[in-house]
Amino acid sequence: MAAGASNTTANADWGKANFDDIYDRPDPRPYFATLRSLDYQIPHHGQAAFRALTYALRQLHPDRTPLNVVDLCCSYGINTALLNYRVTLADLSTRYTSHRLSALPSRHLAAEDRSFFAARRRPEAATATGIDSAARAVRYARAAGLLDHAFAENLEVTEPSPALRRTLAGTNLVTVTGGVGYVFTRTFTSLLDCIPTPPWVAAFVLRTVPYQPIADLLAHSGLVTEKLPTRTFRQRRFADSAERYAAFHALAANGLHTADKEADGYYHTDLYVSRPAPDIAALPLARLL
Repeated sequence: MAAGASNTTANADWGKANFDDIYDRPDPRPYFATLRSLDYQIPHHGQAAFRALTYALRQLHPDRTPLNVVDLCCSYGINTALLNYRVTLADLSTRYTSHRLSALPSRHLAAEDRSFFAARRRPEAATATGIDSAARAVRYARAAGLLDHAFAENLEVTEPSPALRRTLAGTNLVTVTGGVGYVFTRTFTSLLDCIPTPPWVAAFVLRTVPYQPIADLLAHSGLVTEKLPTRTFRQRRFADSAERYAAFHALAANGLHTADKEADGYYHTDLYVSRPAPDIAALPLARLL
């Protein structure tokens, strides 16, 4: 998730525990050590969905090869690792909490990661661009070889840099897991302004955060947003009773029930996928996922 949210966001401070101290460290070891204890799992769900979407994009638009994927709120490049490499979230969690790597300086860990990931790169890997306001996290993802292009920019506060604008021009798919709320309509407006052909957008969004304003914005660019109707996806366990109370209060205020969802002790997300209408007609979301 991106740090440094501004007052243009959808109320990012909705009672969640503060994990700012792990989002922008020199490497991902503190991130995994902390979130592993909370059964953090949303990148695992993203892996299956984003791989299915990239496969569908290649089938519907074979001229768009290699695909250009932008991971918004990219952090240490975790979504890209799961999309482009033969690894699982459990593999990464085990790796970054292992005793063997615990004493390595960050620069040596990055060098080890470059070799680790290079040996596991999938032949259909996409060109990966990461955007996050957490500069050290983005820098690590680039040093580890996970991102082809990396930008430490907060689009809720500033306009995209010229380099980012150039890189975004050929984007085919934008992904985000959990960052919506920290980034909101201003960020998506900036992205769309840089991309001549509207990309597909896939977002896992906490049920405590409204997505309709973003869906409305995407509609102005010709994208139709569908929500996967069959299920929600766990993000992580509530850190404490205060988080649980705040989440239940926000959900109740929006008329949402927690039975079979947050009542299990986890934050739950919905998956939204936005695409041009002809692509939806050719491959409905229910068939795609």
